[in-house]
Amino acid sequence: MKTSQTHSQSRPLPSNEELLNQVRLLLDSPEDDLQASIMKELLAGTLRLHDPHLDILDLKIVNRAVKELRHAFRVFHDYRDRRKISIFGSARTAPDDSNYRMAFQFSRQIVEEGFMVITGGADGIMRACQEGAGRENSFGVNIMLPFEQGPNATIADDPKLVTFKYFFTRKLIFQKEANAIALFPGGFGTHDEGFEILTLAQTGKSDPQPIVCLQAPGCDYWDEWYAFIKRQLLARQLINPEDLSLFKITTSVDEAIDEIRKFYRRFHSIRYVGRLLAIRLKTSITPEQVSGLHEIFGDLLSEGTFELRGSLPEELDEPDLKSLPRLAFISNRKSASRLRQLIDHLNLL
Repeated sequence: MKTSQTHSQSRPLPSNEELLNQVRLLLDSPEDDLQASIMKELLAGTLRLHDPHLDILDLKIVNRAVKELRHAFRVFHDYRDRRKISIFGSARTAPDDSNYRMAFQFSRQIVEEGFMVITGGADGIMRACQEGAGRENSFGVNIMLPFEQGPNATIADDPKLVTFKYFFTRKLIFQKEANAIALFPGGFGTHDEGFEILTLAQTGKSDPQPIVCLQAPGCDYWDEWYAFIKRQLLARQLINPEDLSLFKITTSVDEAIDEIRKFYRRFHSIRYVGRLLAIRLKTSITPEQVSGLHEIFGDLLSEGTFELRGSLPEELDEPDLKSLPRLAFISNRKSASRLRQLIDHLNLL
């Protein structure tokens, strides 16, 4: 199987002189060049790997992981201004399954909302989604397995197909590049990916985003899962009640699309600057609405209160967002689930 990644990995290594020239250029970079500073740190870290205490396998893992991530970053770079949704589901779902048809329709409609889709690139739900979205609006984030994971016909040989050896690098890309998540019925892999997505959302390790769990009418897959979540996790106080607001279960494509659309009705993105959290908004809210937030969401504050303001000086590296109004406050960062509820509240005002 040939993909753009296998081509990139077959390039000959640069000569010693070429490497030295690249290092000299890097070392001669200005001190205020942030990218060069990070590259110097990466280089220093790489040199520390030349350690007799490390096995060859350790070095191979680091080398392969860096190659996979570098290639994936390059593939996604030209599409960084398009919103994307990562979609998970079984590779074994047959075309005559109602969940397959639902995945096809969902992907077709989410593309009409301006999204591109990211799937594992294999068969089943993944193939349905890429057939619905079309090749031009699809990414394949495939995994090397001895079975099941060959790319489907829609994404095969496309430059937007990336093949990974490691699950952890693959899952990082699924999350990093996504502005929304959709989960269809699936096996161990779908639950692995779904629970990791929810864990990152619950702990604030990922930016807030809509997470929808879709099942075809008459299917009780996510209903049974939700019953387990409430009976075993919530009842034992292993999660908090507000954690249930991180996701939505639905049997309707239109309802799932509306959930994603509503999430971005007013909310644009967030940015932490030290202890200060800036919620970037597409449209502003009134001073009266801001003052009302303290009573409802005061538990999110470490000190002070909520205020409307313009962009922060530290946000100058994102000039396209400079004009957006901000809701800013000193966050205690104790509950990402409550932050999600605040975003939902702002969208509904």
